[in-house]
Amino acid sequence: MATAEGQQHPISIYLWIWGLLFVLSFFSYMVDYAQLEGYLRWSLILLFMFLKAGFIIAIFMHMAWERMALITAILGPPLLLLVFIGLMAIEGDYTFLTRLEVFSQLPFVPEVHH
Repeated sequence: MATAEGQQHPISIYLWIWGLLFVLSFFSYMVDYAQLEGYLRWSLILLFMFLKAGFIIAIFMHMAWERMALITAILGPPLLLLVFIGLMAIEGDYTFLTRLEVFSQLPFVPEVHH
């Protein structure tokens, strides 16, 4: 008699997460429907996006049942990349704002057209 390798999880957990993903998607669409703007809009969109991605990774990719070493090996590098991208964005803003300040103080020289 052949036995299946691995652990079996009840189908109900997958159905609950599937339903929760639909609810989170509904809230994500409601952000657009309510015509929210600014930081509130983007914060809510990112929150719902990260929640959905987290549930998909944890349940459907079986990360919730893996060892901590595997979880950190898979999730660690992308999290570090996000930190580095954030640092680059801060540096880019600093450089852009510094250039705006310096170039706005230069005397105006009209263009000469030939």
